[in-house]
Amino acid sequence: MSQTTDLNNLRKLSSQIRRDIVRMVHACQSGHPGGSLGCTDFFVALYFKIMKHDPKFNMNGKGEDIFFLSNGHISPVFYSTLAHAGYFDKKELATFRMLNSRLQGHPATHEHLPGIRIASGSLGQGLSVANGAAQAKKLDKDDRFVYVLMGDGELQEGQVWEAAMYAGANKVDNLIATVDYNGQQIDGPVDKILSLLNLRAKWEAFGWIVQEFNGNNLDEVVAGLENAQKLAKNGKPVMNLMKTEMGYGVDYMVGSHKWHGVAPNDEELKKALAQLEETLGDY
Repeated sequence: MSQTTDLNNLRKLSSQIRRDIVRMVHACQSGHPGGSLGCTDFFVALYFKIMKHDPKFNMNGKGEDIFFLSNGHISPVFYSTLAHAGYFDKKELATFRMLNSRLQGHPATHEHLPGIRIASGSLGQGLSVANGAAQAKKLDKDDRFVYVLMGDGELQEGQVWEAAMYAGANKVDNLIATVDYNGQQIDGPVDKILSLLNLRAKWEAFGWIVQEFNGNNLDEVVAGLENAQKLAKNGKPVMNLMKTEMGYGVDYMVGSHKWHGVAPNDEELKKALAQLEETLGDY
């Protein structure tokens, strides 16, 4: 699919990608459906409305907007998005997490899968990479943006805050970061595992421009990402605190950390698919 300005088409794509996610994870009985479902609208808005990018895929991304997925366990939504955007054939989604597949559980560069610029199995590293890529664009006099997505539980990693401090101190203002602020991680609610306290105040203290929006409302996601571009390139990096619900779109998964990394069984798959309209044809 190409870029579109029609929000109805974007909604249809979100529904189809959510179907892909639950089918992929079910087929191999492994993977992370919760965060993938929660972030689907973000990926759809980013790849089909906001970013300038080329599915032919040049690794250096010069002249393009580039994206890094830091919380690499939500690879199902990333792979489905890339396939629908034309980076590779949608039929390849059926190989997710299979032996010798390019679609590993966490994205990996050694598989040479188009659209993947870093391996992101270890949490906490994406913002550091995005800093480097954004500064490289400045050196190359490339006026495009660098985007990165992180999880809120991931912010418990110390490297994130070193990178946050670096970006603010060095005015890396072509960098637009987003946190999937769903309040859940693998062991339970984030606030009970290790509370992030006032997250907005933290990022602002590190020299970032911060905005918040609802990541499960496509209109708000598009508006938020468009506004982030307007806020950027003013001497500060931009942080989107994106409120989502884990498992969004499937009623029995919504809001529960249980579905962080558990695959649905046959009956649960049927229930999920009954709630997600097939709009563009299953792979």
